[in-house]
Amino acid sequence: MLHPRAPRAESTPAATTTARSPADAGSPSLRDLIKPYAVADTRRSTVQLLCTVLPYLAMTAVLLWGIAYQAWASLLAIVPAALFLVRLFMIQHDCGHRAFFKSRWANNLLGTALGVLTLTPYVDWQRSHAAHHAGTGNLARRGIGDITTLTVREYLRHPRWRRLLYRLYRHPLVMLGVGPGFHFLLRHRIPTARQMRRWSNWLSAFGTNAAIAAVVAGVALWVGLQPLLFGFLPVMLLAASIGVWLFYVQHQFEDTYWESDAAWDADKAAVEGSSYYDLPRVLHWLTCYIGFHHIHHLSSKVPNYRLRECFIANPPLWNAKRLTVRESFRCLRLTLWDEEQRRLVPFSALRGRRLPVTAPDAR
Repeated sequence: MLHPRAPRAESTPAATTTARSPADAGSPSLRDLIKPYAVADTRRSTVQLLCTVLPYLAMTAVLLWGIAYQAWASLLAIVPAALFLVRLFMIQHDCGHRAFFKSRWANNLLGTALGVLTLTPYVDWQRSHAAHHAGTGNLARRGIGDITTLTVREYLRHPRWRRLLYRLYRHPLVMLGVGPGFHFLLRHRIPTARQMRRWSNWLSAFGTNAAIAAVVAGVALWVGLQPLLFGFLPVMLLAASIGVWLFYVQHQFEDTYWESDAAWDADKAAVEGSSYYDLPRVLHWLTCYIGFHHIHHLSSKVPNYRLRECFIANPPLWNAKRLTVRESFRCLRLTLWDEEQRRLVPFSALRGRRLPVTAPDAR
């Protein structure tokens, strides 16, 4: 039986954060502890899908109908609709890891369909996110599927105009406001040169665009363009910001993990470079338990609905870096990886610092 709330990391027994040896040499590794949970349950997956897509479609319909008929009270549906859209994206995320259903074709079919609702081309996102998992915490493999993070040394070496651009990029209003909207509404619509190298990426991008255009045209003919803009657009923008925030806080905390390519360790990166985001129970449910992010990075095959039960049943997993909601907001000021102090630091930590002429390359 599940506890009413996941145990808090600081109140749990002492446990190691090393994925290869949770207690002693004779104990199973963390990956071995997690392995029994890396199995999809078709019934649970189907129920979760229905409990997510039906409320989302119902709230969206109420929202669009209400705006069309000047029933502005329907705007109250924006926040819950956005939260359920985030939940749909998390299900798509599980499909991308082939963790939601047992069969590959079922995961790909559902993931592709959900990509129309989340405005995310499934195949290309799946590949870029796989690159994130394969290189998280590796300084030499930054730039694909993650948030751009410079080291202090790199930042000091940049000319002023590039420093200014980086400061702008890392500003909270851009990171959580302009950036998510640009990424989901525009960036996903235009395939890059990298995407065009694979026909499947190209097909995913343009196929998703065509399906989105058909849905938009149908809804606009049904309720009009104004309800579509004032209804769906705020929902999408809010959901995008929430999604980016979750992705941000799960890796961008003070004592996270970054290493050079030669010293990088996948197990340490999974456990030490991913947070346990201790959300209220309802938010854990709405975000498909992605807050148990260290478990997800140890094994992406664990379906979201098994993450919490895996965490509760295995005390060695309790010692991951825990972030409360209040603590997580402090992460917004952290912008640069300091290789000397081995932690993320804010721009203010650079006051008075200069780059030594003979400093070695950061990578």
